Amino acid sequence: MTSFRTLDDADLKGKRALVRVDLNVPMENGRVTDLTRLERIVPTLTTLADGGAKVIILAHFGRPKGVDPTQSLKAVVPALADVLRRPVAFAEDCIGDVAKKAVDAIKPGEILVLENTRFHKGEEKNDPDFVRALAANGDLWVADAFSASHRAHASTEGLGHVLPAYAGRTMQAELEALTKALEKPERPVAAVVGGAKVSTKLDLIGNLSKKVDVLIIGGGMANTFLAAEGKSVGKSLCEHDLVETARTMVAEAAKNGCRIVLPVDVVCAKEFKANAPHRVCGVDDVAADEMILDIGPKSVEHVVSVLAQSKTLVWNGPFGAFEMEPFDNGTVSVAEAAAELTKNGDLVSVAGGGDTVSALNQAGAADRFTYVSTAGGAFLEWMEGKPLPGVDVLRS
Repeated sequence: MTSFRTLDDADLKGKRALVRVDLNVPMENGRVTDLTRLERIVPTLTTLADGGAKVIILAHFGRPKGVDPTQSLKAVVPALADVLRRPVAFAEDCIGDVAKKAVDAIKPGEILVLENTRFHKGEEKNDPDFVRALAANGDLWVADAFSASHRAHASTEGLGHVLPAYAGRTMQAELEALTKALEKPERPVAAVVGGAKVSTKLDLIGNLSKKVDVLIIGGGMANTFLAAEGKSVGKSLCEHDLVETARTMVAEAAKNGCRIVLPVDVVCAKEFKANAPHRVCGVDDVAADEMILDIGPKSVEHVVSVLAQSKTLVWNGPFGAFEMEPFDNGTVSVAEAAAELTKNGDLVSVAGGGDTVSALNQAGAADRFTYVSTAGGAFLEWMEGKPLPGVDVLRS
């Protein structure tokens, strides 16, 4: 990926490396409950430390309004040290004398976490004075928090204008995967877009319909498209005020040479709860007192056949109410098929978004996808074709 400078291009020995990572991890009773984000930054931190740099970590935690001890990064340090299997120091501030003394105290190859950058108003305002105060403790800046790259904050974008800037290993992997999936994909390209509402994914569908060959719509949002075809969707989640928008989207996609795939059969129930009495029916046969909670077996078969003919898959959003059995079956079945195609070398599969990651983990398929992004908002904005400030600043 030649358009971004990576750690392979950096002279690290004896340098102070300010590295922006994502430590905004779930906590319960003062303990980290999910180590995924910590595990993902290990390659960057070890590359820097083993290369002889002083590793100085910048990150935010939560949404504090000023200094808030309950949102201190100090609580994350023990879990990070465990994951890294090496000591990690901590400083009570990210700028000023406290930060400088802590940076001066560590040796090359050692790792230091500075306090929550959002304790200072200048972080989210991308204030030039705050950027300079952060930069005072670094010789180079390493961006390794793709999940925060859609925000032009001091530590996620501002530092890239005042220090030599490099993509960390996590950022590099994310950018390479997304470039492979949407910028320079092997065709045909299929996209799965699911979730509850069309209204939250108008930009996404609009951008994807210009870039992919097949757009597979699932979840509650598929009901709005079915209603646009004149189908009765009963009591299903449906944005009836967007029916005309859905028709326009289908027409625009056709102009772009993109085919839209909708469910042909569905799983219906009269109650929204796990193991509620349910039945499979065609999309023309949903009763007035029923709600669609998943795609049916014929729809699964059709989607899997589309994926079997594709070379690249981008996935955001589940097919049904995947949190509840048996309405997780559509999502799990398609995820398993995509994972197998990927494992066999027939498909490049990139997925992202909170519900998508949960669904793929639940299906036991995530580790067989080419890449699964934990970035959430940044992943969605990339797919929508929006510029990401924290990425653009890395371009050579």
